[in-house]
Amino acid sequence: MESNNNNPLLCDIETGMCEMPDSSKTEQEASFSKSSQKPVKVIYYTDPICSSCWGIEPQLRKLKLEYGNSIEIEYRMGGLLPDWSYNSGGISKPSDVAHHWDEVSAHYDMPIDGDVWLEDPLNSSYPPSIAFKAAQMQSEEKAVEFLREIREMVFLQKKNIAKWEHLETAAKSVGLDVAQFKTDNEGRAKELFQEDLKLGKELGVRGFPTMFFVDETGNKEFVYGTKPYAFYEMAILKLAPSSSKAEYSKTWETLFAKYSSLTAKEFAELSGTPRKGSEQFLDELDAKGKLKKLTTKNGSIWKLK
Repeated sequence: MESNNNNPLLCDIETGMCEMPDSSKTEQEASFSKSSQKPVKVIYYTDPICSSCWGIEPQLRKLKLEYGNSIEIEYRMGGLLPDWSYNSGGISKPSDVAHHWDEVSAHYDMPIDGDVWLEDPLNSSYPPSIAFKAAQMQSEEKAVEFLREIREMVFLQKKNIAKWEHLETAAKSVGLDVAQFKTDNEGRAKELFQEDLKLGKELGVRGFPTMFFVDETGNKEFVYGTKPYAFYEMAILKLAPSSSKAEYSKTWETLFAKYSSLTAKEFAELSGTPRKGSEQFLDELDAKGKLKKLTTKNGSIWKLK
């Protein structure tokens, strides 16, 4: 399939970037608010259905464990798929995306089942993006858990997360006040999402994942697309050279207590286990009844029982 930058769902595996339609290539200056007490603020532009963003979950989770004392991550929604009112790059309808997602899954070694685009396709990524902003209004921490939950729904369980029933289920499962979540989702969250889109334009965000690292004096480092762990670590150390890498327990019990679901790639990244060995180890824990394994046609994920 021919890659075309005007197509948001045709992510470029070479750059690790899912680009927006008609995105500007020029970076514009925008003001970064720096309210954190931590040395580095990270503005992370993402989208619930961004396959490249799913691809950096292992690096991002490790970054939080090793540099959580030095960074504060601010999640912003970028609006990857407004609707289907375009036709470019050989992608004109949802079913065209299915094979591409299967390819992305193999490239990032993260389970993605593209058949959601054949069975129950999304018409837009705006509803789950707005829902994330509603979750964020209650709790930053629960909002991140909510985002993970809906990503697992769409990438592994083939659920259309533009539908309220799935968003509501995800909200319940992470412990949000569902009544408040619904009220916020239908009200203020829409405005907050528009603010994210506006800031994204000011910052010159043209695709996802995009991370802006900012220190107290406004110095900035950018990391565009899905990159190896060292790129994110380097951005932090350039801005805050005295940041020290935290040691953390790499036992499966500790890792699953922190992150209740892990793919084999994530477990390998966080535990330091070789990739092949990590899958075997997780399978053994599943066989012992310690973990529960969910298998898709393109890989598995393990959850704490």
